[in-house]
Amino acid sequence: MADANKDRLVSGDIDDLNEAQIEKSLRPRMLAQYIGQDRVKHQLQVYITAAKQREESLDHVLLYGPPGLGKTTLALVIANELGVNIRTTSGPAIEKPGDLVALLNELRPGDVLFVDEIHRLPKIVEEMLYSAMEDFYIDIVVGQGPTAHPVHFPLPPFTLIGATTRAGMLSAPLRDRFGISEHMAYYSPDDLSEIVKRSATVFDMAIDAEGAHEIARRSRGTPRVANRLLKRVRDFAEVAGKSPVDLQMVDHALDQLQVDAQGLDQIDRKLLMFMIRDYQGGPVGLSTIAANIGEEMATIEEMYEPYLLQIGYLKRTPRGRMVTPAGFAHMGMTAPEPDNRAQ
Repeated sequence: MADANKDRLVSGDIDDLNEAQIEKSLRPRMLAQYIGQDRVKHQLQVYITAAKQREESLDHVLLYGPPGLGKTTLALVIANELGVNIRTTSGPAIEKPGDLVALLNELRPGDVLFVDEIHRLPKIVEEMLYSAMEDFYIDIVVGQGPTAHPVHFPLPPFTLIGATTRAGMLSAPLRDRFGISEHMAYYSPDDLSEIVKRSATVFDMAIDAEGAHEIARRSRGTPRVANRLLKRVRDFAEVAGKSPVDLQMVDHALDQLQVDAQGLDQIDRKLLMFMIRDYQGGPVGLSTIAANIGEEMATIEEMYEPYLLQIGYLKRTPRGRMVTPAGFAHMGMTAPEPDNRAQ
């Protein structure tokens, strides 16, 4: 069931190596080039400038928010702004303390270690990080059996940047060791429109302002989705021999891709329709939704719900999920009176 999300056009995840390479080519290198997240950028600029003036490493940074909002890109930008090297890895890739030691051993003073999906770090690795983050040392055990002995291993000052889509899963001791914590918010259509136009130039593709804005409007507030939709629109435009790409071409392409005017795809609509048809809009338990639409509960919580909650089509209650009157209206239906909803 988890594999179904890989083919989802409006997913915030990176699908494959080719897409990762394309996304890398679209990334800005400095804060001045980074579009959107103005509050986060302003604060980071202050922290980075202050750290450079004091000739100190930047305090550890936690970036959290839904997938596809530019957390990895921002980590790379921070390293560029600091003028230091960056090592990148992910929580699941650090399976044992030795893996962490190997990463930390390669850092030079001031360098950045970026850990994506940091909420998935094994507990034993996380506990080793505490002293590394706070006092820049780790204690490791060398040898086995009677010859085993602890070794105090000093580290150069470094900056850990952690990224997560599930900040609530971080333990309090780990979360408290991040001096800088920034929430990545969904992007406005205007910011996304600028991102689409910038990406179009990278793709050597002509698109007018209305076409770019329409892609932005249907991109679920997410730059990664905007770039993915732009690539698919480009395919339709090239086959049709259409240049520059205009609003009519964008409408045609996105209609073919079944991405509606609010950025919902067939899976979003399937979820809403199931709740409306079988439960009069809810409340419905998450496990029931997952079983009926063929997705895992974690996938629904991380990939589908955030945007549906953001635009007000879904809400969470103590008894389960419920479709809002706005959600009913989007599906062309009228919400029942509260007393008539499933109990």
